[in-house]
Amino acid sequence: MTEAATQIPLSAVIPIFAAISDRDWERFKQLEMEFANNHGIETWADVFNFRVLPALDKETKTWVLVQKCSKGYAVRNLD
Repeated sequence: MTEAATQIPLSAVIPIFAAISDRDWERFKQLEMEFANNHGIETWADVFNFRVLPALDKETKTWVLVQKCSKGYAVRNLD
């Protein structure tokens, strides 16, 4: 994870968790764009991969990944 990503305050990430918790994909995408515009796409990638995804339970993580991959990718649960 980049140093820039480690400097992002939790208060900047909480609204993203709230949108995910509410299953509000449009709000999540808006927050994602704002975050990337303010901090850079690389920082967003690090925060998403190393702070957001690891904090999610299995069902929620699956929901997020299905939403992200719904444009032509298949997602399978490999239990």
